[in-house]
Formats: sequence, C-alpha cells, structure tokens
Amino acid sequence: MNHVLCGLAANAALSSELVNRLIAVADADIAVDLAGRADLSHAQAVALVSRVEEIGVKLAHEGLLTAADVDPAAQPHAALALLHERAGSPEWARLFAADLDLERREKLAACSGLPADVVEALAADSDVRVVAELALWTTAEVAARLAEHPHAEVRRAVAANEATPPDVLAALITGEGLPPAQRCLVCDREATPFVHDAQCPRPDCDLLPGASCDGSHESTMHDLQEAALRNPAAPTEAVVGFADHPSMLLRWVLADRSDLPTEVYRRLATDPTPGVRAELAENPAIDDALIRTLASARGHDVQRRLAHNPHVPLDVLTHLAGATKIGATLLPRIAAASPAEVQELAQSPNPAARMLLAQRRDLQPEVRDALATDSDAKVVKSIASHPGLTEAQLRAMVDRHGVQVLANVATNPDASPALLEDLTRHEPSVQKAFREVARHRNATAQALLACLVDKQARPIAAGHPALPPLVIVELLTDADWQVVEAAAANPSLPLAVISDLLPQL
Repeated sequence: MNHVLCGLAANAALSSELVNRLIAVADADIAVDLAGRADLSHAQAVALVSRVEEIGVKLAHEGLLTAADVDPAAQPHAALALLHERAGSPEWARLFAADLDLERREKLAACSGLPADVVEALAADSDVRVVAELALWTTAEVAARLAEHPHAEVRRAVAANEATPPDVLAALITGEGLPPAQRCLVCDREATPFVHDAQCPRPDCDLLPGASCDGSHESTMHDLQEAALRNPAAPTEAVVGFADHPSMLLRWVLADRSDLPTEVYRRLATDPTPGVRAELAENPAIDDALIRTLASARGHDVQRRLAHNPHVPLDVLTHLAGATKIGATLLPRIAAASPAEVQELAQSPNPAARMLLAQRRDLQPEVRDALATDSDAKVVKSIASHPGLTEAQLRAMVDRHGVQVLANVATNPDASPALLEDLTRHEPSVQKAFREVARHRNATAQALLACLVDKQARPIAAGHPALPPLVIVELLTDADWQVVEAAAANPSLPLAVISDLLPQL
C-alpha cells in the first residue's frame, strides 16, 4: 500500500487536475479515499470505477453513477449497487438472476423493486441461501408465500422480515397452520441426529457452533423464534408466552420489546439471568414501579442499563449515579430534564447528580458557571468542554484540579491558542490531553509540535493544518504509516510537493 498516495487522495486541497492524476494510478486502497472526496465529479467517478471496479458500489450508493455509466458484464458490483438503489435496468436484474455466481444472486435478492419474473426466479433458486436472502427483504405478499417454504432457513429469514404480515409471523412462531419444515442447513449436510462441535476441525465447514438437528431442525427453529421476537411486527399475543421459555436468549430478546403487558414485564424482572433483567431495565415501556424495583437489583449491568432508561425518575437516577459506574455520557433522562429539574440537579448535595447534569451542553450560563466552580473534580471534568466558558474559567479549573481535568479542558471549543500551548507544557503531563490538543481547531504550531512527541497524538497532529509546511513534508517519511497518511492528507502540504509526489499524466 502506498500510504502517501492514499493520504493525498483524501487531501482537500487537491485541484481537479491533481485528482485526475491520482485516478490514473489508483489501486483499490487509493480508490477508497478518492471515492470519499466531497468534490469528486461525475466524470471522475466514472473514470475511477473504470479503473477499480469494486469501488463502484460506494460510488453508486452515493449517487455518483447512473445506469448509463455502467456495463453490468464488466462492472457487476456497480450494477448490483445501482439495482439496490433502484436505479439500474430491469434487464440487469434478469441477467443476474441467471448468473452462475451465487454471491451475485444473493446480492440481487436483497434488492427491492425487482420485476415480478425476477422475484419468481429467485424464489425458485436452486441454492437456499438465495431464497433466504429474498425472504429477508421481499414484500409482504412474497414473504407470506415463502413462510410455507420447505426449508427452515427460508422461514427463519421470513421471520426477520419486518414486512411479513403479523398473522404469518404468529404462524411461524407457533407452527400452527403451516406444513412442517422438511430441511435445514444442518440436515442438508449431516446425518441426523447431529450437533455441530464448537471446535469443529474442518476448515471448509460454515455451520455455526452448536447448530443441531434431530429431525425437528431445532437450532434453526430457535433462530426463527429469536428473529420473530426481534421483529416489531410480531403480534404481542404470539410472543408473551416466551417469558417462561427455557431459552435464556429468547427471554433476553423478549425483554427488549415495548408492547408487552405489565404482568409479563414483572415476570421478566424476576428472571434468574441478570442479562435479561438488564435488557428489561433500559426498556422505556416499563412502568415507574418496576423501575424502582430494578433499581435495587444486583447483577450484571442492571443498574447501569436502568440509568439509560429515558423514563427513570430523577431520584432513582441520582441513587443509581452513586451506586454504579455510568461513565461520561449524557443520559436520556438528563437531556430531557425540565428547567426546574435542572435547578434541582445543579443544587443536589450528591456530586454524582451534578456530574450527570454537567454532561449537558445547553445549560444556562448561571448553571454552567456554578458547575465550573464545583468543589468536586468529577463535576468540573464533566462541565469542562461546555461551550461558553471563558479562558479564565478554564485556567481556574486546571489550577484547582490539575491532571484530573486537563484533557477535558483541552476539548473545550473555546479554549484559546495560548491555553492549549500551556496544556501541552503542564507538569505532570496527561497523554490524552495531547490527543485533544492535536485535534483542536485553535491549536498553534507550537502546541502541535509538542503533540508530535506523543506517539498517540502524533498521527492526529500530522493532519492539523496549523502544522508548519516543512514539518508536514518531513512527516511524509515517518516510520508510522498513520502519520504518513495524515501528513499527506494535510491541506497545508505545499501544492508543489503534492505535484512532485504524483505521477505525471
């Protein structure tokens, strides 16, 4: 891989002529960066896909190619991507439906708006993987028909399709009204009964660990039930019985649904598996009483997930903040807090509650300023990146709390160039602070040179436009390829140097 050319391909300072020179020598790696350019023209996209066919997928999805630009025989990836965007020719669909390449037929089956005859051909495909792919994305009418397919893998795909009618999903879950499935991927290949060894030594085996069939296709039917439980179109009455199912995974998936009766949620709240209770805890459909019950629950992640529930009462959330590690994140309930609740949180004697509030970035100046002078370093750390803080306030934070807030102060969008320079000179230093300074829009050349000394900040600083041009040029030969690519993509790299690095047309 030529990391210099890959970096140049992403350099926003390149002229159209220089981009053309890169296209002329592009390989698959360079093409990825070129395809990501905001200024890539239609003509350049056509030239690029003619050189690197696979990049046509990205270009087609981004609307840079039309059907007139693509030859389906020579550029099948681009043609299939256009079909996926409903911008290809119906004749292409017929061509790919008869293609000997399984992967192309599978990709075609995932496209919507296909001609009826193509859908019929895919539904009758000799490879069940193609039929299953069609079942996953097709219309309600076709999905209902494929629910009766003799292969359990196709039925599993129908169960995952959100267009599948509710009554069909209910039939798939219960098996009522449908003929039994005759085959699955396991009994297609192995004599039953068979359980696939998780440590299977066969290099060409693609059966999942634990896949099994005793004639009832049990592992595929389990996967079908899981897919149906995840499907929001599955009717409530067809899924409530899974609250007592012996499969922990199915109960876990059920706990995420928002359409269950209160009694079912209560049963799930006493599930012996902590993961099921944790999934339930974040479900916005559970009521206040159940939230309070789960707030005292111990076990894997229950309290942390409950803190992310958008309907958790503030008093419960305050308790959770002190009882579990939530992390530096803006919780949905805090984001939705009313002005009165904001004041309540700001004045809370619990620093954990003030820390949660400090994650908001739309606080009134008086609330923001009060939190900026908080005696607790964790609160100050949370508020440090809030816009609107003055340089004096930011410096005061560093003076009071030092390394505990240094990196967060460096993320403040209003941090001045002088402050950023001082942060890089702070003793003791904080490695994360160098990374934040290196990506800051106000970073000066002096601050960036200091960041280059830090291994993790070096690639970030190499791409900063405030870095001196001579330094950028030196970094083109750095031992770290990430630094090389970042320097080559730096818009402050002299155009004369760029031109010399590119081959002439």
